[in-house]
Amino acid sequence: MKKALVVFSGGQDSTTCLIHYTHIYDEIHCITFDYNQLHKSEIDCSLLISNKLGIKNHIILDIKYLQNISMSSLTSNKFLINDIHPIDSILPSTFVPGRNILFLTLSSIYAYSHKINSVILGVNEVDFSGYPDCRNKFIQEMNNVINIGMNCNIKFLTPLMNLNKSEIWALSDYWNSIDIILNDTVTCYNGIQGKGCNKCQACILRKQGFDKWHLNRSYYMDSIKQKMKL
Repeated sequence: MKKALVVFSGGQDSTTCLIHYTHIYDEIHCITFDYNQLHKSEIDCSLLISNKLGIKNHIILDIKYLQNISMSSLTSNKFLINDIHPIDSILPSTFVPGRNILFLTLSSIYAYSHKINSVILGVNEVDFSGYPDCRNKFIQEMNNVINIGMNCNIKFLTPLMNLNKSEIWALSDYWNSIDIILNDTVTCYNGIQGKGCNKCQACILRKQGFDKWHLNRSYYMDSIKQKMKL
């Protein structure tokens, strides 16, 4: 039986990954992290979506302690969502230092304990917000460290890594799941379900991708079929 673990936030990208892999793997597990994010509504949406998709193994992991050691506008209202990061002006304030390192470490422990060899992430380095821990180089290096440190053969899969937002919309369209992405996900940094606030960077990228996809659906459908070998 082929099993996979999806690192699942309840946002557009991880939901698209989840939908995609339900057609590929026999058994899907989901892991969602509660790090006391201000847009906490994404956790409720992740449960709603996994239930809709019939996912029986979904764990919510409490890592609220991350808020105590990591500065970000996603975990503290001391900083503005659209501002620069208080530690590094090159990064957006929404960057949570160490978040994906922690996510991947804890997800790998879960995968190892459940004899799962595939850990799926919705990270992307085409239309992303400048997060260094969403780059392919980081994922590959982290994967290597995990396998050395746990003497295992876990594979991090990043199907969206080289897709733009319009292609990500096209992938959900391919699986007839546009309604779920439009209505049930939380991509918005302000925690507004569905279309979001239309003001934060996440909402802007999402809408730009949607508009381009909607204007040229056939082009983007052909593109993802080729890239994803569908």
